[in-house]
Amino acid sequence: MPDFLIGDLKSSSVIKRHPSNPILSDKDIPYEAALVFNAGVCKYQGKYVVVFRNDYGFPKDENGKNTIGRHRTNIGIAYSDDGINWDVQPNPCFDLRSEEISRAYDPRLTVLDGQVYMCFAVDTAHGVRGGIARTTDFDKWEILTMTAPDNRNMVLFPEKVNGKYCRLERPFPVYSRGHKDRFDTWFSDSPDCCYWGNCQLVLGVEDVPFANDKIGPAAPPIKTKEGWLTTFHAVDIDDNRGKNGWENAWKKRYTAGIMLLDLEEPWKVKAMSKEPLIAPEAEYETDNGFRNDVIFPGGMILEDDGEVKIYYGAADTVECLVTAHVDDLIKLCDKPRFEK
Repeated sequence: MPDFLIGDLKSSSVIKRHPSNPILSDKDIPYEAALVFNAGVCKYQGKYVVVFRNDYGFPKDENGKNTIGRHRTNIGIAYSDDGINWDVQPNPCFDLRSEEISRAYDPRLTVLDGQVYMCFAVDTAHGVRGGIARTTDFDKWEILTMTAPDNRNMVLFPEKVNGKYCRLERPFPVYSRGHKDRFDTWFSDSPDCCYWGNCQLVLGVEDVPFANDKIGPAAPPIKTKEGWLTTFHAVDIDDNRGKNGWENAWKKRYTAGIMLLDLEEPWKVKAMSKEPLIAPEAEYETDNGFRNDVIFPGGMILEDDGEVKIYYGAADTVECLVTAHVDDLIKLCDKPRFEK
């Protein structure tokens, strides 16, 4: 059991779930698909662009239903004029496999200096790695860097800070954190988006009252007058939880938090909400999913009128959308990092 348990959690009143949720699912994909979620989203050249994780090829039971087992993953792409209704392209846009790499997944998009950068995770024969690739056409991708194991959940800032590329990430320091899940949010920067250093701790699990297991980055940050506004994922575990999805037992719950980082020193948390921004409550977040009770933001877009669109994977099964006004999100970040 964890050191302490987290009770009931509710979403903030400032967010509104879109009535079209889920906005993207396996039914929308023109090729083999089972789970469509954890997408990266951006606005580029007048269009909304979504790149989404697609898990498929699961073994079937005697009734023809998908079951837990070996499967494949690729990354698909779709375009939209409104960020809600999507034109899914006929083929995946990214599928990285070799003798060493079994799959690429969980993409995050950032527009920077007129190009689109995609952070992604890869499962390899020697651990989980994070990568960054760049494109201008979503057809040809230039891979700029790959981390050493074990690292993932990387997101890139949309501007250089003091002349350097900046990212948030979640390493997996298993042996230094008590031989269990205890993963935190870190910062690093780079002069060229290839070689990374200046590693700084941003936020620890112990700083988040609604987490007892792990935390990490979610959607890439957006710039506001008050600081870099960014979401993070927070996980709590309860060994008393039973079957919450396809598996015999799924004991974790994922929620989304929100915080403000300093504009000039982005590893410093200026303020954060001590309550979740999004907690699993809707049916498509809590029932009949691959892993129920999972919220994982992957894209956040600030519109000209102040509306913020936050795209998130729900129950590791579908892609959804909530909206809020940027001023309301900033007001939620009302507590210093260490204030309980």
